Amino acid sequence: MYQSYFGLSEVPFSIAPAPRFLYMSQRHQEALAHLLYGLSGDGGFVLLTGEVGAGKTTVCRCLLEQIPDNCDVAYIFNPKLTVEELLSTICTEFRIECPSGSVKGYVDRINAHLLEGHANGRHAVLIIDEAQNLSAEVLEQMRLLTNLETDERKLLQIILLGQPELAAMLERQELRQLAQRIVARYHLGPLTRAEVAAYVRHRLEVAGTQRPLFSAALMKSLYRYSGGIPRIINVLCDRALLGAYAQGKERVDRAILRQAAREVFRQPTSWRFPRGRLALAAALLVVAATLAILVYQHKPAPPRPRPRIAAAAPAAVAAAAKPKPVLPAVLEWPAGEPMEHSEALAYAALFRAWGADYRSGDPCRTAASLGLRCRAGRAGLDELRRLNRPVILAMSDTQGHEFQATLLGLAPDAATFAVAGVPRVTTPGVLAAQWSGRYSLLWRAPAVVHGTISPGMRGEAVLWLRGVLAQARGGKAEAGADPLYDADLQRQVRQFQFAQGLIPDGNAGLQTQLRLLG
Repeated sequence: MYQSYFGLSEVPFSIAPAPRFLYMSQRHQEALAHLLYGLSGDGGFVLLTGEVGAGKTTVCRCLLEQIPDNCDVAYIFNPKLTVEELLSTICTEFRIECPSGSVKGYVDRINAHLLEGHANGRHAVLIIDEAQNLSAEVLEQMRLLTNLETDERKLLQIILLGQPELAAMLERQELRQLAQRIVARYHLGPLTRAEVAAYVRHRLEVAGTQRPLFSAALMKSLYRYSGGIPRIINVLCDRALLGAYAQGKERVDRAILRQAAREVFRQPTSWRFPRGRLALAAALLVVAATLAILVYQHKPAPPRPRPRIAAAAPAAVAAAAKPKPVLPAVLEWPAGEPMEHSEALAYAALFRAWGADYRSGDPCRTAASLGLRCRAGRAGLDELRRLNRPVILAMSDTQGHEFQATLLGLAPDAATFAVAGVPRVTTPGVLAAQWSGRYSLLWRAPAVVHGTISPGMRGEAVLWLRGVLAQARGGKAEAGADPLYDADLQRQVRQFQFAQGLIPDGNAGLQTQLRLLG
């Protein structure tokens, strides 16, 4: 209804799980990485849980668009089935000719199909959405299906998607055997406040407009109303755009968003005490107040403490008595400094953090002359914490002007910057609100490493990789280790990538190397 009014090519906030509208937050990237691991795994269960509307199904649809050619997928979205019905549905999804019969008949046909596929280099994956609706009996049958195997590998990988109740269900004693076969699990949480703003902007851009139909000032309210749940954000924004259209306004304002929240959540506009109980409540209030006064008047006075010689307060008490400094609500560029100098000043602070000098010119060439390398990309706060090294961030001030600032430290309650060479401390919330998501950093790679280290390679870079992986596991590099990047080393790399929330492709690229270097 409002599409043409706002110049949109399609509805931007539909609740349908359209993969191209998927906003890949850090959490959604990690969730997708877990599912991709399920596609390439060697059997067992992969578990993805999340609150209603968190985006599990949308992530799964994104996964289905990346299915390898040698992978056969059975996708079940309505698992309220008996054991026989579920096995029959699996046969249908895998295109197995299987007349109705016993459970054993279904399992035998499925086993024969999986063996044939394995012989032809095929990989079978079963995806069950809304898996919290599975009964314990059906889950046990799923476990038995994962017993289908050859001498080398399991024949079936099972991915379970469900609400948090699914994780609680799998903690039951009778399902402990299944729980032990979960090779990867991830809980998809809500978006942060900064991600809510990026989410809204992303969906509007996909729908064909870059107009700010929702001001930045509304994002705090939208986050509060929705709790960061994407489906609730969609419903609120859709209703708010309809309200702005009905009132002939160019954008959503605070009053429209508030009214949309009332309608979506069916909140009453006012609250009234029920008539007939008002007098009783007043009487009870008077009685309670009277009793409180009587108790206070008859309470014996506490004994006076003995006079003591005044002593200096302990250092801890004195420090606690000092008020905590109030951190700035906005990170501003210094008024007397030209903003066009921000990049050079940011790189000067970054090089100082590495104990080097930078004055002008190409910073990456300067870095190379010092044995350092450049890296630029996009990330979230979680990624910055994992990188754990100084970075230059692209920030925006209150007027929308972009400047470069060097992040030198990130604690749970404080972010330390160098802005135009001047130290500044603010909160991670301010960082997230002003940061565009773009970053640049320097890092020192070993001299033997040049680019991605991949399976099949041989040499000093492979030996380095074996050594740092051993250190990451708390061990030591083996003397006389094999310089070949073999299947065992690839398995170790994939395990490390999976633990770090990276896509477990087994190739030790830049991100994997950065995480290994810590």
